[in-house]
Amino acid sequence: MQNSNIWQAVLGEIELGVSRGSFVTWFKNTQLLRADSSLVIIGVPNIFIKQQLERKYADTIKEILAKNGVTATRIEFKISSGPVANNTRIDDEPVSYQPAEKKAAGARQSGLTHAYRQGLNEKYTFDTFIVGSGNELAYAACQAIAQNPGTKYNPLFIYGGVGIGKTHLVQAVGNEIVKLNPSAHVVYVSSEQFVQEFLDAIRYKKNTDFAGYYRSADVLIVDDIQFIAGKEKTQEEFFHTFNALHQANKQIIISGDKPPSDIPTLEERLRSRFAWGMSIDMQIPDFETRCAIVQTKASQHNTELEQPVVEFLANYVTTNIRELEGVLNQLLAYCEMRNLLPDIAVTSTLFSNDKKRPKHLSARQVVDKTAKHFQILLEDLIGPKRDKDIVVPRQVAMYILRSELHLSFPKIAHELGRKDHTTAIHSVEKIEKEMNEDPRMRQHIIEIKEKLYA
Repeated sequence: MQNSNIWQAVLGEIELGVSRGSFVTWFKNTQLLRADSSLVIIGVPNIFIKQQLERKYADTIKEILAKNGVTATRIEFKISSGPVANNTRIDDEPVSYQPAEKKAAGARQSGLTHAYRQGLNEKYTFDTFIVGSGNELAYAACQAIAQNPGTKYNPLFIYGGVGIGKTHLVQAVGNEIVKLNPSAHVVYVSSEQFVQEFLDAIRYKKNTDFAGYYRSADVLIVDDIQFIAGKEKTQEEFFHTFNALHQANKQIIISGDKPPSDIPTLEERLRSRFAWGMSIDMQIPDFETRCAIVQTKASQHNTELEQPVVEFLANYVTTNIRELEGVLNQLLAYCEMRNLLPDIAVTSTLFSNDKKRPKHLSARQVVDKTAKHFQILLEDLIGPKRDKDIVVPRQVAMYILRSELHLSFPKIAHELGRKDHTTAIHSVEKIEKEMNEDPRMRQHIIEIKEKLYA
């Protein structure tokens, strides 16, 4: 259990630093087999992953283990026996697709031998999803779909920032559908995986098998659709898949980091089809929801936290549920290694020196990140120009300086090259109002904050 908690904490931090595809491919099926002062042994499913971790990630893993109290002179990767070892492939092996005849969902998914294929994760269920003011509409829509897939909200498009629970929710729909109808063919795939499989299908001349697999789905769930943007051939293939499924009244669920209208280089015909059903904005969890998430995750580790600790963690991470779970895992692993109770004294000491928290941001970092986010020059943002495409980003920068750094209005005006502080007052009030009324504005703020704290 000790090794399991430590490794979950390590994986939580690694997941924040690498792409989703890299994490799934190289880390998802690993385990910590031994950890002491002389040697750390990490179990991996095959030689391909072993070699990649040794070459590219060994130092990173060693460093994160040390942060979690495990300092060893050597780190080794060992191929451990288990079902995961048979679920991957070397890059030069041919791609295998499950035949399209009717089978149970689990049987269909097991026929794909891609190392990067995830499938539904059984831990993502409605029962483990914490509902709050920022996600209750999306939750209600997903529950309705699970009861009658293909009849309403088709397609369902859920969008929002990184780490707010989109993946959990869309997979919960799939798991619920399979629970209610075990013979349903539910396909969950990230757009990154869809792209890779499409490229493999072309490479190995398996285009027909590829199309048949996806177009025979009863429910297709595509995560992080924004990664399909700019890939013309893949978009064309997905367009035809979408049409075939929608025409057959099969359920389509899509998640993305922004609404379809804001995804750059996404084909117009896909934008229009994504708008056929319902688009829902999932927002950052509020304080009460974050507290409930911390309590729920802690109970899953058979730990009951004091309320001050729960509130500390809920205030410590405010925008990213995945990061919130990561700091909880880090706290529990730290305490278990040292035989300590996770009280407020230990918690505040452990996280007091984190340089990524808001209090360490500078005004110039905020202004610079805002300019880069809106793809304008820093000189224009702090200069005299009054064009709309300059004024709005300037107002956003003022709002973030006020909400995150709590600067005075005269100081905010000075940072943006303004002489009159009433400009800053007006800007902050305007953005606060738009945050409540305009999902796009909320998304801009979320993305800038994520870049600031990344």
